Amino acid sequence: MKKAILALCLTLPLASTGCLNKEGAGTLLGGAGGALAGAQFGKGSGKLGMVAIGTLLGAFTGNQIGQSLDKADAMHADKTAQNALERVPSGQSMTWNNPDNGHSGTLTPTRTFQDPSSGQYCREFQQTINVGGQTQQAFGRACRMPDGSWKITQ
Repeated sequence: MKKAILALCLTLPLASTGCLNKEGAGTLLGGAGGALAGAQFGKGSGKLGMVAIGTLLGAFTGNQIGQSLDKADAMHADKTAQNALERVPSGQSMTWNNPDNGHSGTLTPTRTFQDPSSGQYCREFQQTINVGGQTQQAFGRACRMPDGSWKITQ
């Protein structure tokens, strides 16, 4: 499963990624996060069961969070993501906050590299979204486009 494109649909509309509505994106984000968490437990077929349980629980939670996000949240998150990917050193976080509803999030670049096939500079990152006291976390990768903007690639 690709890491975090779903979380990025909530917060990085920058690249016109063709994302789902906020509930659908939240469901996918939560499902992916739950699958990653579930993969940490069990062995063999037990591990697969934990992934399935984590996916279902995460999808439900993510859907609930997605219902609460709005366009202002996405604008705050997108601006923060663009700034963080361009300016923040790996390992340091940049935070956004929507003062109208208390929703917030962070983006932390974790690795910077040059893609060998395209020559583009890319960054891996970790992202969190906090809505109504619930936090979702995702991981992804974005690459710098010729116009200087960052586009989610994975």
